Amino acid sequence: MKEEIIIAGFGGQGVLSMGKILAYSGLMEGKEVTWMPSYGPEQRGGTANVTVILSDAPISSPILNQYDIAIVLNQPSLEKFVNKVKPGGILIYDGYGIHTPVTRTDIQVYRVDAMDAATEMKNEKAFNMIVLGGLLKVVPMVKLENVLLGLKKSLPERHHKLIPMNEAAIKKGMEIIQKV
Repeated sequence: MKEEIIIAGFGGQGVLSMGKILAYSGLMEGKEVTWMPSYGPEQRGGTANVTVILSDAPISSPILNQYDIAIVLNQPSLEKFVNKVKPGGILIYDGYGIHTPVTRTDIQVYRVDAMDAATEMKNEKAFNMIVLGGLLKVVPMVKLENVLLGLKKSLPERHHKLIPMNEAAIKKGMEIIQKV
């Protein structure tokens, strides 16, 4: 098993932390992992993306030109990465941030209305966990219990009280993702 993933959006959407949690989850399962963030000088509002590779075998390089899975959370990220998804790969997007439909027919496309669900849950900070739940429904590359351990590892201890809310958000994402 080897999954090469790009997660991209605006700074402040939890892109980097989503990648970090996925990477920690892979480590908890004994997988080989890379986590490579990339972001502009703006912490909130600038563009951000992270490449995560999870593999059962050693990873030769964290630098990728194409991805098995792209998660895009805004229009600029879609435009930048839609053509970098390998044929037969998967693209997941949040319906709130994408205004131009995906026209590629050689990839599987999924929509998760994470922003709407986060608003409904009265917790916009759960947005990235809803998206992560959608990903794990489509490609169950790590177990939920390891994602929760990854959350515990990546969150400061003062925020551990938020883990049950994050678990609920992940499960919500698993419920609402839909193939386009």
